[in-house]
Amino acid sequence: MSISIEEVKKIAQLARIKLTPSEEKRHAGTISTILDFVAVLNEVDTEGVEPTAQVTGLEDVVRDDVVQVCDYKKQLLAAMPSINVNLLKVPAVFSDSEDVI
Repeated sequence: MSISIEEVKKIAQLARIKLTPSEEKRHAGTISTILDFVAVLNEVDTEGVEPTAQVTGLEDVVRDDVVQVCDYKKQLLAAMPSINVNLLKVPAVFSDSEDVI
């Protein structure tokens, strides 16, 4: 299946990319080759073949989600250069001044 230069231009417009005439010609050939390969794959008889996501038989091994007490607040506050009422003081992000909030 071949794709025309006009179709490549339309795809490029939808993707919001600019292509030179040589790139349009090159992509027309590349996309046509891919579509030809997909056409060959569509001819394969897959009747009775189960869909698969992976074929190795491996399974994900994950641990159970367990809530753990994590009380590092005092250590973190002690390590900070500046705190205010148990909050970290950092330079303002959206301010022209160098105020610390």
